[in-house]
Amino acid sequence: MNIRSLFQHAQQLQTRRYFLRRGSHLLGGAALSSLLQPSSASGATGASEGGFAGTVPTHFPATAKRVIYLHMVGGPSQMDLFDYKPKMDDYYDKDLPDSIRQGQRLTTMTSGQARFPIAPSKYTFSQEGECGLWMNTQLLPKLAEKVDEICWMRSLHTEAINHEPAITAMQTGNQVTGRPCLGAWASYGLGSMNENLPTFVVLVAIPSNRDQEQAIASRLWSSGYLSGEHAGVSFRSHGDPILFINNPPGVPSEIRRQSIERLNRLNEMNFAAVGDPATHTRIRQFEMAFRMQSSVPELTDISSESERTLQMYGDDVLKPGSFANTALMARRLAERGVRFIQVYHNNWDHHSNVSGRMPSQCKDIDQPCHALLTDLKQRGMLDDTLVIWGGEFGRTIYTQGKLSRENYGRDHHPRCFTMWMAGGGARGGMIYGETDDFSYNIVRDPIHIRDFHATVLKMLGYDHQRFTYRYQGLDQRLTGVDPAHVIQDLLA
Repeated sequence: MNIRSLFQHAQQLQTRRYFLRRGSHLLGGAALSSLLQPSSASGATGASEGGFAGTVPTHFPATAKRVIYLHMVGGPSQMDLFDYKPKMDDYYDKDLPDSIRQGQRLTTMTSGQARFPIAPSKYTFSQEGECGLWMNTQLLPKLAEKVDEICWMRSLHTEAINHEPAITAMQTGNQVTGRPCLGAWASYGLGSMNENLPTFVVLVAIPSNRDQEQAIASRLWSSGYLSGEHAGVSFRSHGDPILFINNPPGVPSEIRRQSIERLNRLNEMNFAAVGDPATHTRIRQFEMAFRMQSSVPELTDISSESERTLQMYGDDVLKPGSFANTALMARRLAERGVRFIQVYHNNWDHHSNVSGRMPSQCKDIDQPCHALLTDLKQRGMLDDTLVIWGGEFGRTIYTQGKLSRENYGRDHHPRCFTMWMAGGGARGGMIYGETDDFSYNIVRDPIHIRDFHATVLKMLGYDHQRFTYRYQGLDQRLTGVDPAHVIQDLLA
């Protein structure tokens, strides 16, 4: 690491108090800092947009200042929602042709089946909007009203075929755990817009049907090799939003403030002597926790919302932990300057009983997603808030287990799946990508998840190839070392 890199690393780790205490060299330090700033020739545009300066200057103007990422855990069935395949009606109970499967890998849950019979979607589709998207209006009638505001991506693909590596890859760009997730990268690059709330918040919604939930671990919102302050802060749906956010009985706020100040003095002494980044993170987090004691109760109290707004999100909005309640909370967090809000909604792993589980899943999200987009738009926030919806992979056109016209199951399918984006510079009404008649292979405009990440970073103002962090001697990046491309057609 050269002298300039060492100096910049030290700058990032200094607290304000530590910096001012050594103010005898303030003028010289300021002059040296200005000399070592990255030049405009590097393509950076200066401080990050929309709030306090971030760690990494943006490379071009951002169209999105914040992100709300709605992850449907388990892998929604694209052919039952957004990838209409009417020709499959003629293939009911016929085996998937070898020419379509092409020897592709199967999971152990279906690889032993004697047959792979086609299961056409049982749901009603109709063509909606000026863009002409065919979608499941039987289960998603409210979302259908927004088709022209949404950018539809029907050709996502990934290598991972099982949940843990697939969701890890979707969030961090790599199937191997231990790397920073997209939210941590956004926090690292853009910084905070509200010093009283975390930059990156995670909400886990409780589905109304809980037949087959997948494990959701905190490593999905880890900061990886980035500083710990960039990790997501998980808000609970019941009780205190954050454990121990309130003072213990008999401990007034003044005593808590004094305790934190004295702890931080000890930590600063340790940091000055050792320079351990974990100590720096501890100082920052203690201070943040104290400020959150006043900001979080106001944030989570939705009694100030109008009756019209509550009705817009649906009957479940007052039920803590419901997707409706979580969607409203996501808007409130975005409104208060939280940079990245990650929402997880479980039970989309439809290996069986699609007809029994898909309706409840869609009912959970249909009205709240419509309301979230409407709410952001009427508050003037949708233009610079990127809303993302999708899972970690898709589902197979052939059934897993028993098949009837009214019910079936679907296995994991990483070869193609559908996601959508709205706001934040995404092109509304765009239908990008096409799959074959079996929704099994991509036939036009594929989008690897690396391309998706590169495109999201572009919306946030970053060139994915230059947005890096030095770790173990390498300039690490979200999109890794394999080729990745910004999909310009997805941008407004």
